[in-house]
Amino acid sequence: MTHFNRLMLNLLMTTLATGQTPLFADEPNGLATPDFQLLWPEGAPDAKGDTPADQPAVWIYRPTARPNGTAVVICPGGGYAIHATDHEGVQPARFFNRMGVTAVVLRYRLSPYRHPVPLGDAQRAIRYLRHHAEDLEIDPHRIGIMGFSAGGHLTSTAVTHFDSGRKDSADPIEQHSSRPDFGILGYPVVSFVADYAHQGSGRNLLGNAATEEQLQELSNDQHVSTDTPPVFLFHTSEDGGVPPQNSLAFFTACHQAGVAAELHVYQQGPHGVGMGFGHPALQNWMHHAGTWLRQNSLLTSKKQVPVEGNVEINGKPLRWGSIAFQSDDQSLPVGWGMINKGRFNIPAKNGPVPGHYNVVVTDMGQIEPQPVAPDARVSEPVPVTVTEHPSSMNFTLEIMPSDK
Repeated sequence: MTHFNRLMLNLLMTTLATGQTPLFADEPNGLATPDFQLLWPEGAPDAKGDTPADQPAVWIYRPTARPNGTAVVICPGGGYAIHATDHEGVQPARFFNRMGVTAVVLRYRLSPYRHPVPLGDAQRAIRYLRHHAEDLEIDPHRIGIMGFSAGGHLTSTAVTHFDSGRKDSADPIEQHSSRPDFGILGYPVVSFVADYAHQGSGRNLLGNAATEEQLQELSNDQHVSTDTPPVFLFHTSEDGGVPPQNSLAFFTACHQAGVAAELHVYQQGPHGVGMGFGHPALQNWMHHAGTWLRQNSLLTSKKQVPVEGNVEINGKPLRWGSIAFQSDDQSLPVGWGMINKGRFNIPAKNGPVPGHYNVVVTDMGQIEPQPVAPDARVSEPVPVTVTEHPSSMNFTLEIMPSDK
């Protein structure tokens, strides 16, 4: 194997090395008892009674180690008829806590309540978090929503139907915006009009006499706009209850609107897999969601910055390769870009945030009609500091063959 024996840098920045902290490490005693809160302690609007089913509420799960200020409202599924609270609520909440994210499991109202009551409950949870952001030690600009199945429909509704708050309201919570800062959709119901629509969720949410206009209004792939926040989706090909076309349609709409979105469709798994524990592929989906949050700078309050520069190897521009800015703080995004003819230009959306990084350059070989290099050659990590201003860097690398 070839590696770099010597690495010389000419940088327009200071250098500093740091230690590593895993993103998804289990923490001793890291699971706190949740805090239960009614969203309307004096009684919810349009309530039909005073039982728990008439009282929308949240269980707030706060991380006990490395909180990063991000929060997410979790909407369990159940066809707008029941709440799958454990495997589509509590278990993801605990996982988020290990990431340093505050997770809130929502008890929203179900059938016989009709739209827009469940949406109002979800919006109230988002407003509640923004209003109590200081007390909960969260960033009011990094509050997302997540849902599974029908809870995924509620999530897809929340990321496409929102308002900026009623500034003249006597209720200070209602003065806050209900727009989520991101959405995570697990095998979601999306459409009520397509041939793959989940009819049961539609009936429970809208009743048996729903009009075509109502069905269209809540077929949320039709309402994605440039104001829709970034979205992560996952589904399974074998889902016969809520077919993956729901996620495909929503992702396509996001892509067409220029909304940042990522979609994972796994081959195996029926409807309702939850966290997919024990399955070698499905159990990774929440890790992928965490990486997506990280790469979209949603686990930090810092903003990503563009970086550009030149890379030379043995005095010549690197013909073809990649460059990565890898942070030892695993909540910070990895800045990554391709190198072509010695140049790299990483836009802000793919760049690092201000902080300390190890830069790794990979020589991907030459573009020739025959093989030249036996394997990609990767540099030793080099510590650098990225500032708040756009950075320009020049790397001069010297590669020498290794006998090892």
